[in-house]
This record gives sequence, C-alpha cells and structure tokens, in this order.
Amino acid sequence: MNAPLHAFDSAALYSRVSRVIPPIEWPAFAPDIEAILRLKRERDAVILAHNYMTPEIYHCVADVVGDSLALAKQAANIDARVIVMAGVHFMAETAKLMNPDKTVLMPDLRAGCSLATSIKAEDVRALRQRFPGVPVVAYVNTTAAVKAEVDICCTSANAKQVVESLGARRVIMLPDRFLAANVAKQTDVEILVWEGACEVHELFTAGDVRELREAHPGALVLAHPECPPEVVAEADFSGSTTQMSAFIGARHPAEAVLLTECSMSDNIAGEHPDVQFLKPCNLCPHMKRITLPAIRRALETMTNEVTIAPELAARARRSVERMTAL
Repeated sequence: MNAPLHAFDSAALYSRVSRVIPPIEWPAFAPDIEAILRLKRERDAVILAHNYMTPEIYHCVADVVGDSLALAKQAANIDARVIVMAGVHFMAETAKLMNPDKTVLMPDLRAGCSLATSIKAEDVRALRQRFPGVPVVAYVNTTAAVKAEVDICCTSANAKQVVESLGARRVIMLPDRFLAANVAKQTDVEILVWEGACEVHELFTAGDVRELREAHPGALVLAHPECPPEVVAEADFSGSTTQMSAFIGARHPAEAVLLTECSMSDNIAGEHPDVQFLKPCNLCPHMKRITLPAIRRALETMTNEVTIAPELAARARRSVERMTAL
C-alpha cells in the first residue's frame, strides 16, 4: 500500500522521489499530481499502480502499489466507486473482474502486453482438445477471454504453488515459456509450455550477468522469472517484483542489479537509500504509456472505461478467485 497525502504538499511528495527525479524536473510533475489528488477526492477514486510505473506515479498519486498478485488481491477489497489502473490492460480487466459493479478506468487503452497478445481463447480450447483432462494454468498476463477458458491463474510470485495445488502429473502453463521453464526446474510436475514471452525480460542474457559480475564483483543480481532460464541460473535470486524488493530489504547489499523493467529499481531506491542500483534494465513500452497527464485526463473525462461481458466475466473471475484463495 502507498499513502499519498490527502492535500497537496509539494515538498513532502518530492521527498519521496528526490533520489530519482532531479529538482529541476519536479515543477513539470507537480501540477498534474495536485490535480490528480483533487480529482481522486471528487470522483471517489483510487489508483492501483504496478511496480513498473514511473516514480512520480508510484510514489505520489498511487493508493495501492505492488506486483500482479498484490494488485489482484487488493482489487477485491476496494471501497471506492472508481478504480484507475496504472498498469497494462490485462491488469485493468482483472480489477474489473474483481469489482464488476465499479467503474474501472484505463489511462491509455493502448497499454497492452506481449504475453497477453500471444494467446487467444481459441488457442486454449485447441490445447484442451489436444491434451484432454490436463489442467490449464494461465499467467495473469492474459486477457479475460483466455482466463475464462482455463482452470486457474497464477503470477510469477505463486506459479509453483499454483501448479502443485492442482495435484496433477501434467499441467499446461501459458503463455510465458520462460516462466514455465523456470517453474519446471522447481517441481516434479511435467509442464507443457506455450511459446509466448515478455518482450522486456526475454532480452536479458546470461552474458549480461557475467559482464556485470566482472565490472561489479560484489553486486547482488536479481532476475525476474520471466527471464530465460540461463539468466535465472546466473542470478543470485529470482522472484516477482515484490519478492525482489523484500530480498533487497533483507540483504541490504551495497550494489544490486534488478533484471526487470527499469522503473522497478527507481521505485525501491527510495526505500533502500543504502543500496546502489546498477543497470542494465529494459523499458516496457506499454507501461510507459501510463503517464500523469493520462491519469489526469481519465479522471477528468471519466473515459477509457474497461468493460467485460457478464457471462465471460463470471467464468474468468473463477480462475482468478481460485488463485487468490490459495
């Protein structure tokens, strides 16, 4: 959870991001932040922000922050009338699934996901015909239409737990082939893989890690499970973005590398001022479509509402609720 100020206090808000936003840039952000805080009160709105949001969103206007699992769980407990999803489209759909009677706004409808577009509902139906009786696990990075066709969802934080909870010898896991491969190394369950990948995490290589270790021998290397298995094998730790942050907090390394989206290290830098976060990182072009002006515009105009047909939503909701119940 984040704790935005109820009234606009420019100095207090800037103190949250001063490590990553130069003072000369702050005046460009402040007017939109002030307007968004006001609009949230007027609209009875909350902002859910993924860990990949830029710091001025993550630290200054968001009410709830976290990885996909945390946002899915928190979305079920929202009291406000309006939810703004500072993330990508499948996350907004998940928030709508958990809050069918609330208005869910997406600041930019073009904010998609390479994983979500890599598989369709008809693909899942074809897999069921090809492998009858084999349960299907869908990464939360999928559309509501895909979620409606599967048995249960998972996130990078709970994928192994979800797979083993099914009590099956074989499981179909989709759409991220690297997450599936990394989970397969941790379990005796045979995992059948779909050939999707995250366009951010698939770019990292084992060579990147080795070069970093040569340049920074003492640095702690953390890799997201959407990275290729050979990258995860070279890292000191692999976990979801929330798990990465907790690991940094427990270890307090002098230097750390987060092999994930760039804003992740910016956002936790303020929480760990004693840690020097090194690059590389990769930008997600979809996450970066979500900006302060886009959030402000969505709240001002109440446009870009996310809707899901009730029958489809009921089926998709079951797979998410089975995940959050674990």
